[in-house]
Amino acid sequence: MADGQRKMKVVVTLNLGPKVMPLLYDHPDLDIVLWPHAGSSGKQWLLDNIPGADGCIVMLFEKVDEEAAGPNLKVVSTMTVGYDHVDVKALTKRRIKLGNTPDVLTEAVADASVMLALMAGRNTKEGTDIVQQGKARTLCWSCLRRPNLQRVCSGQVGHGTLGFIGFGRIAQATLARMVGFGYTRCLYVARSKDPARAADLQQTVKGRHPSLTTVQQVELDQLARESDVLHVLAPGGPETYHIINEEFLKQMKRTAILVNTGRGTLVDSDALAKALREGWLWGAGVDVVEGEPGITADHPLVKEPRCVVIPHIGSATWESRIGMATVAAENLLAGLVGKPMTSEVQLPNVELGIAVATIDYRLAPEYPHPTPVNDCVDGVKWPSILTSQEALYPGVPHGFYLTLGSLSATKGFQVDFRAGLRKFMPGAK
Repeated sequence: MADGQRKMKVVVTLNLGPKVMPLLYDHPDLDIVLWPHAGSSGKQWLLDNIPGADGCIVMLFEKVDEEAAGPNLKVVSTMTVGYDHVDVKALTKRRIKLGNTPDVLTEAVADASVMLALMAGRNTKEGTDIVQQGKARTLCWSCLRRPNLQRVCSGQVGHGTLGFIGFGRIAQATLARMVGFGYTRCLYVARSKDPARAADLQQTVKGRHPSLTTVQQVELDQLARESDVLHVLAPGGPETYHIINEEFLKQMKRTAILVNTGRGTLVDSDALAKALREGWLWGAGVDVVEGEPGITADHPLVKEPRCVVIPHIGSATWESRIGMATVAAENLLAGLVGKPMTSEVQLPNVELGIAVATIDYRLAPEYPHPTPVNDCVDGVKWPSILTSQEALYPGVPHGFYLTLGSLSATKGFQVDFRAGLRKFMPGAK
């Protein structure tokens, strides 16, 4: 670092350990501010320390919002796959890059998903309670004499229908493990409604697992009614908040098992506790709970005998956690100097503080395009690469460009084209 050059300030909310922290400390141009304790730093510590920071590494429990995204911030690196704790709009507005850590934890979370399905299905929580109470001798065979005593006996795990809310990498890795128990049907709910995309995915999954007789994308109601084991593995956020609620749970089989290794906000905890108490389903296993890390012994799911709760350790293998920490550090270092990240979340484009709208000419026929529009990403019509030129059309505020180029920076985000057009072109239909 040249004499007099300012060091780049980096805030790290978790000690990444002796294998990964040297990746940061070995850069003399970094001024590292590290949370010195175990556990979550909390938002206030982040707010107190992030002013002037060029980058930060955060965990699930640190919220990066408009208040935390300071004027110097160039990159936010989250040591998670999901990023619903990060205000994407605030980052987009300020052109702050966002990195996450997919792939490296897929196998570990899939293992945990299977483990929780087996534990919930075989009543391990109630079984271990019996042992700890010294009652194993008197109760371990009682279900033969008293079939209504369900504290020990359970149904057989396997040979039925697996359900998935979200069918990405972790869900498919979980499926690969579960088919070994004899499951022959796979139903799933996914964000994309594109039939061609669904057909390709189903063909691929069936090719990997010939024993599956069915791989089918369905609606939520059918998923609830037909799943024997339901894995919740969708991302968090407003669209999926409490997607598992009383209405959903009442439709499930009384013998069904619910497993949540996705995000705690997807499941209404009070509704699930009620469903377990009243026997709407057999059992549940959860690695994530809404409100974590503040989950105490009096939480309704912790108190529920039919719910196995583990403390968000689905990715807690040495290999996965070191891999996640390494990717998080690499993302930070790359983002600080403008290099490609190991894993970057593609945020919407921004031009002069106003979101760039990419116009589908079928929604604005008065501005004809020379090239047809392609279908479709996550149910949204995306233009193909029409031209590399940016055009400033009449009636559009100065500085607001209609980008007709590649959508690599917006792919994966659902955009309401009509709303955008009406805002800047009142005559658009």
